[in-house]
Amino acid sequence: MLASLITGVLIGIDREVQGKPAGLRTHALVCLAATLLTLAAAQQELWTLKLVPGTQIVSDPTRMAHGILTGIGFLGAGVIFREGPSVHGLTTAASLWISAALGIVYGVGMFGLALIGTAATLLVLVGLRILYAVLPRSSGLRLTVAVRDEEGLDVAGLRRLLQTHGLPDQPLSQSYDAQARSTTFTARTWGASLADRDRLAEALRAHPAVLGFTLMLAEDAGAPEVGS
Repeated sequence: MLASLITGVLIGIDREVQGKPAGLRTHALVCLAATLLTLAAAQQELWTLKLVPGTQIVSDPTRMAHGILTGIGFLGAGVIFREGPSVHGLTTAASLWISAALGIVYGVGMFGLALIGTAATLLVLVGLRILYAVLPRSSGLRLTVAVRDEEGLDVAGLRRLLQTHGLPDQPLSQSYDAQARSTTFTARTWGASLADRDRLAEALRAHPAVLGFTLMLAEDAGAPEVGS
């Protein structure tokens, strides 16, 4: 149980440092609870229950493991939230799930496997973050731009402008304001870097047809759905 508690603390420290809602105490409790429940399920013969004479207890810890991981799914769902085009909390939910899984492994006495799993988890949470920081990053870009009709910046012209600044061709939605004689274009694209966003912002700011624009950069805006 001590090893399980330490494992939960180590995983929780990473989440605590990142300022996530589920931090050190949550992960420590999840890992410890999973170990306690697994140990209890594996030793049902010690339960002080009044059984019908002749009743035999068949221990099946896998049922308890299934219940633990199902319950953690509800806990993980509580830390996932959407803010605009971004989804937050996926890594924290996954760390809660792996904490419960490691607690179960400790509970069944597979200490070697649990230690390997702990090391691999910390490698993913800490080591891959360092790698992620040095890799070129691309993000989703959500663009809304209003243009004067008489200046001649149409759909084709806006597409060329986006492609010139390294953004792939994407569908454009548009709405027309007859009173202001302006058109508002909206697009979402994937593959934009911070430099792409800055260059595009400068180009839009300098274009005589542009009345105003909004650029929103988010890591998962418009990204393909994956199995966060």
